[in-house]
Amino acid sequence: MMFTEVFRLYEDREDVTLTTYVINEKGEMHGQGKRPAVLICPGGGYFNCSDREAEPVAMQFAAMGYHAFVLRYSTYTQGGDEFPDVFGKSIEPNPVTKHPAPVREIGMAMLLIREHSDEWAVDMDRVAVCGFSAGAHNTAMYGVYWDKPLVTEYLGVDKERIRPAALVLGYTLSDYIFMRDSVFDNPMDADFFKGSNTAFLGEAEPDEETLRSVSPARLVTDQTPPTYLWATSEDSMVPVQHSIRMAHALADHKVPFELHIFEQGPHGLSVSTQASAVSQSQIYPDAAKWIPLVSAWLEKRFALDLPEKTPFEEMLEKGEM
Repeated sequence: MMFTEVFRLYEDREDVTLTTYVINEKGEMHGQGKRPAVLICPGGGYFNCSDREAEPVAMQFAAMGYHAFVLRYSTYTQGGDEFPDVFGKSIEPNPVTKHPAPVREIGMAMLLIREHSDEWAVDMDRVAVCGFSAGAHNTAMYGVYWDKPLVTEYLGVDKERIRPAALVLGYTLSDYIFMRDSVFDNPMDADFFKGSNTAFLGEAEPDEETLRSVSPARLVTDQTPPTYLWATSEDSMVPVQHSIRMAHALADHKVPFELHIFEQGPHGLSVSTQASAVSQSQIYPDAAKWIPLVSAWLEKRFALDLPEKTPFEEMLEKGEM
């Protein structure tokens, strides 16, 4: 069984929510103790939060034995499904949803999970944050800002209460300066990037200092959590160099990481199977291997505390049947 409920992070807003996918242990599964968890940030260019990168991903982590949570953080459309028309046009900024709201909301979600950790049997020392595209950028931002005043002073909490145990970054954007200087093969990708800048930062062409402050690959420290990264070399919207640059920064600071780059596949694959696809073009079996690979990587840190044998097996050994 699974306990699913939607919680608002703000009393006066419906768009920023935390959806729970909590393993509700009953019967034979009861008494395993607190489980690790994964907090998921869908992508969407900071315009919206993709459904494809929400529940389908949560189901994958639940199948690994972890509680899962989906955070729908502040985005330009405030919960709307439609992207604004940014192609050849400019959009007006939305001051309610722009930076630093999204990264602070990850901290708010961590506190909400902690508040219910006994009820939901969550091991707060083993909570990973996972994101895709813009959600991966938001996740990476949390990885470098979770212990900084930008988050801790806003929330008014000690940093240890919101420490992430690990990061999982799918086709992340990690360096806004590199993105600004990139040559886009498709003019529509360039327009999308400028529109996303406005959605996230309030202006289409932010200055160098602003871009640097939101470039996690330039902000990694030895306090950045262990990180799993995956991407595809064919991604034209968020070039694979972003994942490579993030990995390079992690290596420079001796932060444990694992990086997988798959040859084929466009941007936005999610789980890369029919579970998250709306067309055949979103199914790439090789890229889907990121799921068993991240499962093995997480298990090094998140293995469930299970006894060697079941009570039934012990009874058989003792001849008590």
